[in-house]
Amino acid sequence: MYVGIDVGTSMVKAAAFDRGGRELAVEARPVGLSLRGGAVEQDMEEVYGAVVAVLRALTARVPEPVELAGLTGQGDGVWLVDAAGRPVRPAASWMDGRAHALVDQWLADGTFESVFRRTGSAMFPGCPGPLLAWLDRYEPTSLEAAAAAVYCKDMVFQRLTGAARAVTDVSDASMPFLDPRTRSYDNRVVELLGLTHRRGLFAPVSDPVATGEARGAGLPPGTRLANGPYDLPACALGAGVTAPGDGLLIVGTCLAALVATTDLDLGGEPAGLYISTDRPGHWLRAMPAMVGTAALDWVLSTTGVRHEEVDALLAATPPGAHGVRVLPYFAPSGERAPFVEPRLRAELTGVSLESTPADLIRATCEGIGYAARHCLAAAGLTGTLAVCGGGTRSPAWMRLLADVLGRPLRVVEGEVGARGAVLAAAERFGTALDAAAWTEPTRVVQPDADRAAYYAKGYEEHLGRLAQARERARS
Repeated sequence: MYVGIDVGTSMVKAAAFDRGGRELAVEARPVGLSLRGGAVEQDMEEVYGAVVAVLRALTARVPEPVELAGLTGQGDGVWLVDAAGRPVRPAASWMDGRAHALVDQWLADGTFESVFRRTGSAMFPGCPGPLLAWLDRYEPTSLEAAAAAVYCKDMVFQRLTGAARAVTDVSDASMPFLDPRTRSYDNRVVELLGLTHRRGLFAPVSDPVATGEARGAGLPPGTRLANGPYDLPACALGAGVTAPGDGLLIVGTCLAALVATTDLDLGGEPAGLYISTDRPGHWLRAMPAMVGTAALDWVLSTTGVRHEEVDALLAATPPGAHGVRVLPYFAPSGERAPFVEPRLRAELTGVSLESTPADLIRATCEGIGYAARHCLAAAGLTGTLAVCGGGTRSPAWMRLLADVLGRPLRVVEGEVGARGAVLAAAERFGTALDAAAWTEPTRVVQPDADRAAYYAKGYEEHLGRLAQARERARS
């Protein structure tokens, strides 16, 4: 069998596949987030323990020989480790907002734009540049105690294999330090962010991705393991999004829009990033918005509605949700795509005593759909669109999303990131797999013409409300 490991923000999963790409079994364990005063952190030992636990459970359920394993996980944030890959402090998550003042400063003095013009990366508070600069100012002892500042999957790879030093890959390194043309760190960007004296913390970029053998922590000893790419490009591989112009929308905790491209355009409004892939000259133009299903989760929790009730409630109120509107920018660190506004917050309007929970839920789903349309347009979608993530479990939401986007959705269910991690590992190890069979969509959802026309007007209204909200956020 083939094993894919996906170390997510709130859930760690491991999936087993047969040679034809059929999903045999999945094991999952939740992991916690600590939120306080803008800080969003994770316990690295808890995360690593969850990885070992899901691997042990999976290999016990499917006791077949493991041909190879691929690893992926959440991107961004700062995971400070010692020489053995063990934590020197909790990981600062990609959702962390403490560095927003630095991003504000860099937006004002031109540093933000200068970095984008060199790397195609529009920084946000939870990416490594601002977080490392914040730690350098306010917690330098943590940096001095660390051997490397890595990403989530890199910590896990080093621990599983016992590698002598931490390494990363071109996809994780893309934000914000990697030159997408040379596929190596841009030292001028490091200098612009005031981190030249911390350059020794940057993990070497392994291109292609690093490989090793598992030492027996969950995987059979000697199992071949490949490190990368991180979850966004892994999902693109798992959904078959490799042809220029084709796109992927990940409706997960993060709402991420990605479009495959061979064009590197560092002009225009600085937003999103270019993710380098395993093929030089091929990138993913990514617009990863901060909040996707997390916005709906908050509304469900606030209204006391269960997830299994969503489909029925979406059917209980018409398009437009009786005038209720939601700007779904719920993240403590504001928004990062397709624009950067660290102080932007969610807005709920049009509510009256006659509004129902169904109105609130539909308005939230519509708002997320409008945000997705904005991201896909900015990323340059011209071809087919695949959709994956937790949101695909709701058929009613997928129909609504097809209507809001005004295009067919190739829905790819299951553990798409883990699937992509296996495909990347197979490529790295020279193992031939039928990628078309592995990435076949579960179903295709067609938009309704009348509802699509209605939502096209709603999208223009959404952009108007958003422009006003951005002005307020800056005042």
